[in-house]
Amino acid sequence: MKKAGNLSYNFMDIQLQQPSNRLVSIDALRGFDMLMICGADVFFSSFHGKTDWPWLNALAEQFEHPEWIGFAFYDFIFPLFLFLAGVSIPFSLGKAKAQKLPNRDIYRKAMVRMFILIGLGLLYKNAPFPFFEWEKIRLGSVLGRIGIAGFVTVFLYLNLDSLKRLMVAAGILLLYYAAVFLIPVPGFGAGDLSFEGNLVGWFDRTFLPGRLLQGTFDELGILTTFPAICLTIFGAHAGEILRNQGKGENQKLGQLLVFGAACFVLALIWNQHFPIFKRMWTSSFILLTGGMAFLTLGIFYWIIDILKFKKWTFFFVVIGMNSLTIYLIYRFVNFRYTARLLFEGLYRPFGEEWFSVFESLGAILLVWLFLHFLYRKKIFFKV
Repeated sequence: MKKAGNLSYNFMDIQLQQPSNRLVSIDALRGFDMLMICGADVFFSSFHGKTDWPWLNALAEQFEHPEWIGFAFYDFIFPLFLFLAGVSIPFSLGKAKAQKLPNRDIYRKAMVRMFILIGLGLLYKNAPFPFFEWEKIRLGSVLGRIGIAGFVTVFLYLNLDSLKRLMVAAGILLLYYAAVFLIPVPGFGAGDLSFEGNLVGWFDRTFLPGRLLQGTFDELGILTTFPAICLTIFGAHAGEILRNQGKGENQKLGQLLVFGAACFVLALIWNQHFPIFKRMWTSSFILLTGGMAFLTLGIFYWIIDILKFKKWTFFFVVIGMNSLTIYLIYRFVNFRYTARLLFEGLYRPFGEEWFSVFESLGAILLVWLFLHFLYRKKIFFKV
């Protein structure tokens, strides 16, 4: 077994030691992000229509993806996870370099990690797996995208300096923008951003085998992978800032906030022609969510690691230390059903219309208790 000291570069190991010398803000933010994916999203959205309070309905609507063009807070959650995957890379590669691990071994480990995540993503998105109906398999997945983005970013990190990596990201976003507006789609022409006529959907219908999420479109398809990689590149830049021992804490915070604000402003400008929306992972969407990620990480870093207000983070750290575990377990274990069996007698007097709210809250409690058990036993599943 390997130690879980820094942000590790281990693959599919079970770590059995208490993490130390970590930036708590990264684990806390990762835990916050995973909570939004595995339970809190359903909890907040279940409030919709339960009361006459406009603010509560508005909050619930922020946890539902817009059907096409538009932006809600929930659209930020997956991009944030891609960003955080990048944040860990400078730490893990720094450790690998300190151990004088050859680049070819790092590439091999990153590739193995990528294929493991692709495999887990296929299982997650297709369970029960259609072994005898291959045409029904959906190839795009959240975990697969994280694996691909991580591998590409590791390669770039080992071969380019920070400025050149950012230039690569800028180039990808510009080329994606140009492709969408300059390459004509048969029957629709170039620059069509409708559900039926956009380049991304046509490309996947033509070249991506298997099942697409919405029949003729899949936001986790081929072309949208390229702009998504930029979020992990941005995350690696944030991680490099935090890892820089030559800068003070306030300097690091300032750089995170400046990058966040710059991305945010550029996104709003680009939005005037290339709208911000998640379904197509538009260049403006990448800049907006990347900016939000820089700013959110900066705020967490300031409160937790600079001001040292850490006690409140324990709830999120427990989740963040086993993020892959809960992502997979939540898919295959029905925590809401178990919560209903255990707690329905307590919330039945509130009326059936409130059952979904309390079931979701009970599921979050059970999820956290399970992860807390692993945390107390110092068991951390990592890829």
